[in-house]
Amino acid sequence: MCGIVGYVGRSEAAPILLDGLRRLEYRGYDSAGVAIVNGKGVETRKCAGRIAELANLMAEQPPSGNYGISHTRWATHGKVTDDNAHPHFDASGKLALVHNGVIENYQALKEELIRDGDADFVSDTDTEVLAHLIGKLYDTSGRGNGNTPPQSEKSRLVAAVRAALQQVIGTYGIAVVHSDIPDFMIGARRGSPLVLGVGKEENFLASDVSAIVAYTRDAVYLNDFDIVAVERDRFEISSLAGGGADYRVSKVEFTAEDIGKGDFPHYMLKEIFEQPNSVRDAMRGRLSSEECSAKLGGLNMTPAELRDVERIVVTGCGTALHAGRIGEYLIEQLAQVPTEAEFASEFRHRNTPMIGNTLVFAISQSGETADTLGALRESKRKGYRTLGICNNVASTIARESDGGVYMHAGPEIGVAATKSFTSQVVILTLVALLLGRMRHLSTADGSEIIEALEALPGQIEQVLKLSDSIKAVAKKYASANGMLFFGRQHNYPVALEAALKLKEITYLFAEGHPSAELKHGIIALIRPDLPSVFIAPDDAVFSKNLNNMEQVKARKGPIICVTSDGCAEKLKGIADDVISVPRTLDFISPILTVIPLQLFAYHLAVELGRDVDKPRNLAKSVTVE
Repeated sequence: MCGIVGYVGRSEAAPILLDGLRRLEYRGYDSAGVAIVNGKGVETRKCAGRIAELANLMAEQPPSGNYGISHTRWATHGKVTDDNAHPHFDASGKLALVHNGVIENYQALKEELIRDGDADFVSDTDTEVLAHLIGKLYDTSGRGNGNTPPQSEKSRLVAAVRAALQQVIGTYGIAVVHSDIPDFMIGARRGSPLVLGVGKEENFLASDVSAIVAYTRDAVYLNDFDIVAVERDRFEISSLAGGGADYRVSKVEFTAEDIGKGDFPHYMLKEIFEQPNSVRDAMRGRLSSEECSAKLGGLNMTPAELRDVERIVVTGCGTALHAGRIGEYLIEQLAQVPTEAEFASEFRHRNTPMIGNTLVFAISQSGETADTLGALRESKRKGYRTLGICNNVASTIARESDGGVYMHAGPEIGVAATKSFTSQVVILTLVALLLGRMRHLSTADGSEIIEALEALPGQIEQVLKLSDSIKAVAKKYASANGMLFFGRQHNYPVALEAALKLKEITYLFAEGHPSAELKHGIIALIRPDLPSVFIAPDDAVFSKNLNNMEQVKARKGPIICVTSDGCAEKLKGIADDVISVPRTLDFISPILTVIPLQLFAYHLAVELGRDVDKPRNLAKSVTVE
């Protein structure tokens, strides 16, 4: 996912655009650029590399003007070079465009433009093709012919954007300016988020509201196929097909301070330490001690409809899917409803058999993940009730789902998801509790679960106090070339998530497996220089995990074990390092066992000198396939 920031107003655009890009750098950091319009034309500064390099370039050659667009790139088409950095231009050099997404038919469009002799391309990107196409349509239409009056320059540019996008196959979030049209920019979206920030005598465009929340907290979240024409003191939203479009000005719930690092060296560490509050907020107002159940009114389903559910499919990508896998165990155990966790990318492309009363949950922190949004749309297309679990109440998934649960986790900036994972697991626990109490769970069962959930924030605070000792363990294994992670039952998905965290921010080889699969091939990998991490709380399968650890130990494999308080004595002579977390119910333990492994990955990455918040090749939100 790339980042877009646009501004039109009375202030100097450059500082605002650069500040917005810094806030969006977690979305893309291969290259960056700005295009600022003034009486001299379009002033452009762009380069490969991080935002800091663009800032240096702009300090050496300050651009001036009161409106412009900017971009931070996560490469899709074309290598990471200065030429491939955005903004891109049309043949005249007067029209500048920034783009998130993928133009799937760009090659056919490019060949047609070349045949017509209307383009000389300087980049390898799909974006430059779109800039040339819009520029060509603008230059050749709407001028009037004696029988029809000419359109205004602004109307002509909007018409050119609309006509070009009607030829496009793929996804886009774009911002466009033209040097012949002062104080005017255009935005449009399909499948890639774009938000309009509404200010006083100034307006903004951004791919994420976090880029502009320091300047305004009034926002319009554009829908797919919206086109917005933006001036200093007004804006107009229309549809791609023509005609007006419905919109609502929303108040942004967080502030600029909420998206800062505070006293922490990295966003990831800050967000790990925010989990007592994010878990508490995920439960706030959703537990009923009187009914010994959960209250989730946002599902928009009656008790009768919930009781009639015969099967549940949970779909997501990456960390969200790992949370969904825990949800699969939770719902089947507590509610006895057959549940399946599906890769969103597979769900949308394969013909998954679905019975009539199937309920689908689409999980996405951003609410914009392309594959998850595609799965949601496929589910709805087939007539199944589809609910969302996301962290952005104004996101596309939140708006297009039939209902759902908002995570209340607050902004998550670190590319490696942490607090969103535990919030998702908490919400899935609430879903399982609600469905279970409607079926066979007793009031005593429900009360016990609520008591365990309410204890979580305090227990997480205890785990966070282990950060320094976990740092020492991480330092001990800094020379390892990779790691294996093992867990059983509810903690098998924790092994997957822990391995993903290690891969994301340390770049080490890591795999997660069910502990019981050790002897089915994986044991061939065991050796003295490959540590194994076991997630083995004192649950119903603790002795089974212990047996698997003995087998690794017999083959001289180093062992790190995350277990429950009081189990260290049982692990003497087996585990080389033991990390203990507070005791809780078996099926709630993943919320506690994952946190030491988040800290372990973080401290190991820092020890290895990795850029924790901006890991290579990754971006926070994957809004393209």
